[in-house]
Amino acid sequence: MKLKDGRYEVYGNPITEAQTRATDKWQEMLAKKFNYDPNEKYNLSVKDNPYGKDIFGLKDIVRDGSGEPLKKENGVIVSTIRMGFGHYRIAMAGVSAAKAMGFQPYWLDLLSVPGITTDVINWCNTNYSKYSRISQRYPWFDKYVWESLTTGEPSLPGLNTLFNNWIVTWPWRFLKTEVKDYKMSELFKNLYGALPSDMPILTSHMWNCMGAVAGGMTNVVDMMFDNWPMAFQLTEGAKHAVQSPSGYYGFRVMRGFDDKGRILKPTPSEALFFTGHHVDHELVENIEIDCAARLRRMNAREPRRFMVTMGGAGAQRELFKAIIEHTLLLVQKEKIALFINLGDHKNNWEWLQEELAQHKEMIHTHFTWEDTRAYADSIREKPASGLHVFLHDNTFHAVYATNYLMRVMDVMITKPSELAFYPIPKIFNARVGGHEMWGAIRGAEIGDSTVETRTIPQTLQAIDLMTEESDLLTMLCECIVKNKSIGIYDGAYKSVELATGKKFTRK
Repeated sequence: MKLKDGRYEVYGNPITEAQTRATDKWQEMLAKKFNYDPNEKYNLSVKDNPYGKDIFGLKDIVRDGSGEPLKKENGVIVSTIRMGFGHYRIAMAGVSAAKAMGFQPYWLDLLSVPGITTDVINWCNTNYSKYSRISQRYPWFDKYVWESLTTGEPSLPGLNTLFNNWIVTWPWRFLKTEVKDYKMSELFKNLYGALPSDMPILTSHMWNCMGAVAGGMTNVVDMMFDNWPMAFQLTEGAKHAVQSPSGYYGFRVMRGFDDKGRILKPTPSEALFFTGHHVDHELVENIEIDCAARLRRMNAREPRRFMVTMGGAGAQRELFKAIIEHTLLLVQKEKIALFINLGDHKNNWEWLQEELAQHKEMIHTHFTWEDTRAYADSIREKPASGLHVFLHDNTFHAVYATNYLMRVMDVMITKPSELAFYPIPKIFNARVGGHEMWGAIRGAEIGDSTVETRTIPQTLQAIDLMTEESDLLTMLCECIVKNKSIGIYDGAYKSVELATGKKFTRK
């Protein structure tokens, strides 16, 4: 991003002088609100990640001089942030691929570093979570406000005026929002400036990417999320690893990024790369084995295994309640085995216990990583049955539990978030935000998922079909195997390649 003639511009596309002034005021407000010190020093060191050490040999970059020094040689930094689970999940894919390719992965979570990063991001995340919950509780807000914000396409004429330029004039799709986010992320530059400037770094959120570029890092690869191009994901000075061809085209031409509908100068080709889906090495490597196991269980008429992922906002509780009530009888008849991952959200477990008060004897709980891993391993070759609930006390295991369980599941029920890109047969329930619609379209078109089931009856219909019939599961598994053969799921490997120059060789 550059300042030219009093206006900020991105890849030669300027925003207005008024938007430039508003952006500077935004940065000034945050700096004042959180006591930003432009001369702050970061004494960084490395310690074992308490949760990812045994899985990936993962090490944390911490603001603590008592650890070991960061070793640049053969290292890859993966910088992430918790905004929901999706960005953590992408980062884990980067870590997994880096490890598989012989690199030492280092984990830099902006919310684990005390200072301006934690203050600003927690403030933003609180507001995002609030409106995400509202969107799912009030259909009018979801249809006419939240979808507009998350896609940049107003659903009602005059919506900008109605909301007094508060939400809809700064939707994520427009270039002015990219500039606004970059100026906010400049406040993180001292942290990234304390790292070796040319060390390979993968980022899983634009604030990580923008902070790294602002801090002078020159070898930054952004593992881009979703399948709906939005301007705020671009960072001039970084390489962008895009998961789909349609996403690549949208970013290349900056489709819809101007708030007045004007055609913009394209993003340079050397800044964009179509890499494929960002998926963990363990999942990609074992696709043929795991799909064959799904078909074997289906033909043996074992209970069909369904996994439900539940987010922290609790916004879709009505949907989850309907799914659980619908499947309880199927569990009792041993037609299905139901697995519910609550992540690290204890409040959802409290709610679920009340809903299942009459069926306590059916519930099998797995509340430690050791138990989760041991149980998943125990059903790789043996039939599974019953109702299983997973809950963890930390974000890392909460996210990775879904990844680990995927290999022994037949079908995953999820909103079309970042899980939309994973190689497991999926039923897509209703999205949260218009941008997620395009993840569902991507999954449905490459054949590893259903279309988005927008209502509860549609979701329950999909469950019944996947339980009673064999054609859909067979088709989805065949498509997943075919997708692997053409590199659809190789995004994490290719992101590491972009950062390090080392090519991944499949065994």
